[in-house]
Amino acid sequence: MQVSNNSAVSIHYTLTKDDGEVIDSSIGHEPLTYLHGTGSIISGLEKALSGKSVGDTFTANIPASDAYGLIFEDRIQVISREMFDGIDNIEVGMQFHADVSEGPGIVTVIAVDGDNITIDGNHPLAGMPLNFDIEVIEVRPATEEEIEHGHIHGAGGHHH
Repeated sequence: MQVSNNSAVSIHYTLTKDDGEVIDSSIGHEPLTYLHGTGSIISGLEKALSGKSVGDTFTANIPASDAYGLIFEDRIQVISREMFDGIDNIEVGMQFHADVSEGPGIVTVIAVDGDNITIDGNHPLAGMPLNFDIEVIEVRPATEEEIEHGHIHGAGGHHH
């Protein structure tokens, strides 16, 4: 069976930056299992997996626009330390849940200058092309319940 919409797909992957630095990997862990065609993984990876079969191994180079998007300067802002009520020590790299332009999201502290804190509401991997080494482990038709719920159930997927 080939990867297509409404198929349950399990893959092992290693994700790297252009310089070869490993960002994430499923090797040594459970494979990533997802429902194909629902946008539950980045669009460029979903496109690269379409038509693949169990046992296929390949490399996918995904441009930023098909990964976590481009960097939007309007998502970078300077806010007052007062906005971090109850947090005494604010450092570069800290992340917080906040309402961003798309709704709930994560902001990252990118600069601290006295009482001025610069935060970035872009995804941490925005603006970055991503490289995946992929092995397709399993492809099966999704159940009606999985399609209705929009995600995979059972091993490697969502458990109710």
